[in-house]
Amino acid sequence: MSAPAASADSAASAASPAFSVVICAYTEDRWEDILAAVSSVRAQSRPALETLLVVDHNEALRERLLKEYAQGEDREHGAGREVRVLANAGPRGLSAGRNTGIAASRGEVVAFLDDDAVAERDWLRHFAEGYADPAVVAVGGRTVPVWASGRRPDWFPEEFDWVVGCTYRGLPPGRVRVRNVLGGNASFRREAFTAAGGFATGIGRDGDRRPLGGEETELCIRLSRARPGAVLLIDDRAVIHHRVPRPREHFAYFRTRTYAEGLSKALVARSVGAQKGLESERRYATRVLPAGVVRGLRDAVLARPGGAGRAGAIVAGVLSAAGGYAVGSVRARRSGVAFSPAPVGEGAHG
Repeated sequence: MSAPAASADSAASAASPAFSVVICAYTEDRWEDILAAVSSVRAQSRPALETLLVVDHNEALRERLLKEYAQGEDREHGAGREVRVLANAGPRGLSAGRNTGIAASRGEVVAFLDDDAVAERDWLRHFAEGYADPAVVAVGGRTVPVWASGRRPDWFPEEFDWVVGCTYRGLPPGRVRVRNVLGGNASFRREAFTAAGGFATGIGRDGDRRPLGGEETELCIRLSRARPGAVLLIDDRAVIHHRVPRPREHFAYFRTRTYAEGLSKALVARSVGAQKGLESERRYATRVLPAGVVRGLRDAVLARPGGAGRAGAIVAGVLSAAGGYAVGSVRARRSGVAFSPAPVGEGAHG
């Protein structure tokens, strides 16, 4: 369903909120990627107030970044060039890192960018246009894969691009209202965190140790409950390019990640209830994926490369995710695990 939104011209003339951009990093293996991510924020057509690099319990990386972005010196380089390097103040993991960034940020809107992605020049400008509507509390964008091998593997279905952190086939085009935004390319009004709290720790990634997800889904559902009538959007003009390393191009990672997604969905359902927690997934599983299987089989009949492989991967992905969900549900019931939103600070508005 298309969301009501102001025109681009009226949005451009409206008072625009200040943006803080949070990038969470955890390993020196992504050093060049981190620098590229920061550079893409500094090059925005609509400058950010600041970029916050939150380092997840890696002191060597934090010290190296502190030297790279000498604190205080970047303020002299013009709007949008200030970079602050922070240590994750919570437990290890992406959720706590994001909460640290939220608490330290000064902008009216907090945007999140993956540490192995680069944003197109108008990324923040398109986000800002969405906030011309005061009912909008979150705006996400489109994430495009950049395959390390130079091209998509023939067997890899676009319906499963979420496996590599990217926008997948089945999401509606344009600027549309959604249940949740996708965390590596998203923004929230600060008041969203005041209303709903921060990201729940215990859900989501912990470096490369657990390829889990779902923390942004859980937050967005909580936010919609705390603020009935709140509008969450995805604008596919707000584009970032996300690097996909070679190990993630292989079926072994595909299988591991889909299983982990099932585990994650079980945690989300435990936190916010299965009805809302799996609402979008039901449509995806009953409409998008069957169409993908048919498309793959048709391509196989027409002797197009990878058709049978894509159909098979979709079936394998569904079974793997279902298995993870079943195991995760049992574990959650047995352990009585429950998640509460992490508190975040009000920010140092400036």
